[in-house]
Amino acid sequence: MTKTKILLSFITAFITCTLLYSQQLKLHVDGLQSSTAALYSISGEKSAFVDSIASTNSLFSYSFDKTKSITGLYRITFNKNMGFNFIYDGNDIELETHVNNLDSIKVVKSESNRLYYDFINLNKIYKTKTDILQFVIANYPKDDPYYNSTIEKVYQIQNEYWNFITRAPIKLPGSFISRYIRSTQLPVIDVSLSLDEQIKYLKAHALDNVDFSDAGLIYSDCFTNKSIEYLTYYRNPNFSKEILEKEFMKAVDTLLTKASAHQLVYQHIADYLINGFKQFGFDKLVDFIIENYVIKDDLCLDESTENSIENRINQSKLLSIGTKAPSISMPNEKGQLYELDKIISNKILLIFYASWCPHCKEIVPEISKIYDNRKDFEVLAISLDEKKEEWLKFIEDNNLNWLNLSDLKGWNSKAAQDYYIYATPTMFLLDAQKKIIGKPLTVNELKDLL
Repeated sequence: MTKTKILLSFITAFITCTLLYSQQLKLHVDGLQSSTAALYSISGEKSAFVDSIASTNSLFSYSFDKTKSITGLYRITFNKNMGFNFIYDGNDIELETHVNNLDSIKVVKSESNRLYYDFINLNKIYKTKTDILQFVIANYPKDDPYYNSTIEKVYQIQNEYWNFITRAPIKLPGSFISRYIRSTQLPVIDVSLSLDEQIKYLKAHALDNVDFSDAGLIYSDCFTNKSIEYLTYYRNPNFSKEILEKEFMKAVDTLLTKASAHQLVYQHIADYLINGFKQFGFDKLVDFIIENYVIKDDLCLDESTENSIENRINQSKLLSIGTKAPSISMPNEKGQLYELDKIISNKILLIFYASWCPHCKEIVPEISKIYDNRKDFEVLAISLDEKKEEWLKFIEDNNLNWLNLSDLKGWNSKAAQDYYIYATPTMFLLDAQKKIIGKPLTVNELKDLL
């Protein structure tokens, strides 16, 4: 065989393999000035950069490597505020849209994306219409003919929605989009029920169609959307934060118990909930998930989440109830050294605080009043201040008549590191043997423990 024939054979084989193991994305965006786009894969609320895509005359082309690319939801962005999602499922994709209306996407090729966009648009319409009509039903006289016609209209909308949900997956059985639609569908509920009965039903059945054993759906917004949707059934604007946290704990128990059907889904949802509650200041819920799920079932969280809550996890794991408290040796405001092990008392409260901490300014004076009135327990108040004058002023202003300790090293204090302090105030209640018997989060919890 001549060298020319060998070369032609090699080129033919290479092209054949390339076509066999790659799938094409073609995207035409009219009116777009940018010549580059960024491609991201989606997992919940997180996205991972995949590649940059260049355009020619507003046409973006990209080849997915079938052997490496994950089936799931992807996002293409043209700048920080512009972009849209699509599904990659191992088949060619061709889409058209306009820069002034990116959501109005024409699917030239890809049945999965045709179903995906139909489903997303139908969800928006269904939710908008049913929310409006349910408001009318809840506030309109039942003996008026318009009430019954409104009920009938809702049922009509629900039937149209249900028909799509049941028919769409048949077109591509077993595909990513069919599984996505099945698990992401909105609940269809009897609107003739009272609002309280509807909420009760949703709490019990809103997750019935979600396949928590399908780890492939991690590569989409399915599980995070369903989690936030489910949490809304437990939310009430009239609840105090304390009551709301207790209600959310019920929702978390349901979500994570169902998610335990698959380890990766379990970790995915736990990670999402921790980050969400952490962002909105629900520290008690973060601790609840860590203690009852992350530590109990040894869940592996996302690295960024793990790093941000490392002290929280270590404190829960290594300083649990019944554990001997680490020793503390630290000077008081006069420079005299005190050691925890040498303090004799039936109960000792360790409280880590700082003069600049807003919540400490509320809780420390309250605990001081309890201490002054009872005197049946000892207190080691360990300040994470770095400026002595600010620490001393806080002691004086609040008339703190207990053991005030600080090495003025802030978060770098050895005691803060030994106790894995991640927030102030943090409290530990010890018995006479210096074993941890409680970790109260509030003044009322401290009173109960005392």
